[in-house]
Amino acid sequence: MMKYSTCLLALLLLCSVTLSAKERQFYQIKIYHLKTTAQETLVDNYLEKAFLPALHRAGIEQAGVFKPVATDTADIRIYVFIPFQSLEQFAGLDKTLQSDKTLQTNGAEYTDAIWNNIPYTRIESILLQAFPDMPVLQAPSLQSPKSERVYELRSYESPSEKYHVNKVKMFNTGDEIGIFKNLNFNAVFYASVISGSRMPNLMYMTTFNSKEDRDAHWKAFSADAKWKNLSAMEEYAHNVSKSDILFLKPTNYSDL
Repeated sequence: MMKYSTCLLALLLLCSVTLSAKERQFYQIKIYHLKTTAQETLVDNYLEKAFLPALHRAGIEQAGVFKPVATDTADIRIYVFIPFQSLEQFAGLDKTLQSDKTLQTNGAEYTDAIWNNIPYTRIESILLQAFPDMPVLQAPSLQSPKSERVYELRSYESPSEKYHVNKVKMFNTGDEIGIFKNLNFNAVFYASVISGSRMPNLMYMTTFNSKEDRDAHWKAFSADAKWKNLSAMEEYAHNVSKSDILFLKPTNYSDL
């Protein structure tokens, strides 16, 4: 018990020091898993008319809502991306929302759903902390209509905590973030997963005007001299054991 308490205290102190140094944001990705289109419509209405406006009233100005480009009818999903200035803001959000009378009124069909007619199968939650070299989210600067845009959410798992730290270093000290920036990938965030089902892990999101735009950017990335040099460095070898790519599209009511 003493060892556990000491480790927990050290983690909390580390987060506190890190925040004060660079004011790195925390992010939550909520994934709604749904079975029917009726549930999807209900959750969409709740997010658009009740939840996002409540976040805005709570001081969270920009939240993203996304859906997979390729629909899985067996597991319909809606992704909600929420930025926080601190862990305290994250921990207090539920209480803030519960006291928001406008949310309760506008979202009553969702919040008051009965046990045998629930609006989702389950909610999955991932908590992340922004990287030092991109401490806050960046809203994408795109010209195409939202219906044509492609948002790419990538997840990089590492074989151990040490390799995870090494991969994060590659993004920051190695300036992988800088390579993406120079090539105009319109990244929304880069962050380490600090609580989730897949760890150790980092995630990031880049955005494009279209699928063709996305493919052209990655072709340029693969040919980039700085990336070729960075990826060939022995100190960054073997730091990713599994990678996942998910193509998303923003809803018409998403802030991002």
